[in-house]
This record gives sequence, C-alpha cells and structure tokens, in this order.
Amino acid sequence: MPTLKGLVSILLLTLNTLFWGVPLIILTLIKLITPGRPLRRLVLRGLNGVALNWIGLNLWWMRHWLKPRLDLEIPEGLSRDQWWLVVSNHRSWTDIFVLFFALHRRIPMPRFFLKRQLIWIPIVGLAWWALEYPFMRRMSAEQRARHPHLARRDQEATERMCRRAREAPIAIFNFLEGTRFTPVKRDAQGSPYRQLLRPKAGGIAQVLNLLGDRLEGIIDVTLSYDQPDPTFWGFLCGQEGRIVMRSRTVPIPQWMLEGDYQDDPDYKERFHSWLNALWQEKDDSLSR
Repeated sequence: MPTLKGLVSILLLTLNTLFWGVPLIILTLIKLITPGRPLRRLVLRGLNGVALNWIGLNLWWMRHWLKPRLDLEIPEGLSRDQWWLVVSNHRSWTDIFVLFFALHRRIPMPRFFLKRQLIWIPIVGLAWWALEYPFMRRMSAEQRARHPHLARRDQEATERMCRRAREAPIAIFNFLEGTRFTPVKRDAQGSPYRQLLRPKAGGIAQVLNLLGDRLEGIIDVTLSYDQPDPTFWGFLCGQEGRIVMRSRTVPIPQWMLEGDYQDDPDYKERFHSWLNALWQEKDDSLSR
C-alpha cells in the first residue's frame, strides 16, 4: 500500500530528525554563547558532523526501505578537500536527496541557497541557520527595484557565506531556477526553454566573484524523472519511478574571475550568455 509506505517513511524521517535534533540544539546553544570566530568554527565542525550523520542515516533507510530507482552519473576526481559550486535544475524536493545519494561524502558539507520562509521549519530550519546557510528572499526584478535594501541584504548574506567559506572547504549548491519547474511557471515567465525555467545569474555570479579563486570547478547537474510531475510524497511512497542524474565538472573560465557582475555591463552580458548556453545544453539533453 503506497500510502502506508509513505506514512512509515515520514515516521522514519521524523524519528531521524528528532534523534539528531538533540545534539543539534545543544551545539547551537553552545555556538550562540561561544566568543570569537575561531572557537565558533570548532562548534560548527561538530554541527557539520551532526548534519552529515542525519543525511547518511536518511540515505540508509531510504536505500533499504524505498529502494529508489536511481541512475546516477557521477564525475571522477571529486574530493572533500576541495571547494565546489554545484548547479542544478529543480523539479521536486526529492532533488535534494538525489544529490545527497550521488555526492554525500564525495564532496564537502553542502550549503544551499534557501528561501527565507524555510527557516521556520521545526528543527531543520534551526539546523540550516546554525550551519550558516544563506536565506534569500524570493523577489522579482520589479520588487528588487522597489526595495533595493532587501536585495542588498541577500547580497550581504551571500558575501557572509563566501567569506566564511574560505575557512574550510565547502560545496555550494544552487538550484538556479529559484523554484521548482512546472509548465505553468515556464509559460508564465515566458521561458525560452522546454524543460527549464530561466536561470537566475546573480547568486552564482557573486559566488564566483568572491570565491572563484578557491573553487576547484563547477559541478553541473541535470535531473530528470520518469514521472511527469514528481513530488516528494510520491518518492516517500516508493512510486516516483526512475530518476536520472547526469553530472559533469565544468572548469571556471579565467574571465569569470576578473570581472564585476554588479558594475560591469559587458561582463554581465558575457556571464548571461555563458549561463544561457549552459542552460540551453541542459534543456536539449532533457528534451531528447
């Protein structure tokens, strides 16, 4: 019975979260009262360990209970001792766990760009905050123009993450579409792609500008599902069907490290052209 399987999956996910939530809350409280960045880095190392174990235990029970049909293509040469930028299309909440299945402990502890509303999820939101994930506002270009101070706060959150990222290797994950793909969203924004929304360039441009000299490269991920409308609930019920992940490493061109996305219009245009070409290639592969 798929519904019963889904309910058991939610129970397992909840129990795992509650179990690791205890050391998480303790370490978060310690971090709040710890003076100085060097000592807080030690606490953060413990928090990273808690998060990695939460991920690992979830992958274990999902692998044995759900038995997902995963077709994963993982590039060679990945290391936990290197900095990586991971970019991907976005179809479902399941995407996060598919990325974990492929990249867990192959690259450093991941950091996601998250919607600000997600900070209110019990325990998990606290974990993301304690692990120093950047929380971003979902704003259109018009909203950013009307409220530039809010847009600046998003830039400051990215700057803060990149500054701290220099302290130890991390992997920065970014779903460049900013939201999950649906045909309705595609048509509403007038996307030129068949299987993708328009990519948002500002976040990764800022990461490359601030951290590009440390990054080993970009891991370009393309996700596709046999189900035309994948959902995390369907995944937890064991009914998601085959999930395909294709990934490759992309070198960072030298010119990306030498410009200013915010203030140089020529650089900005060149960056958009590069990203649009990457996205067109991804769309072509999904449409085959």
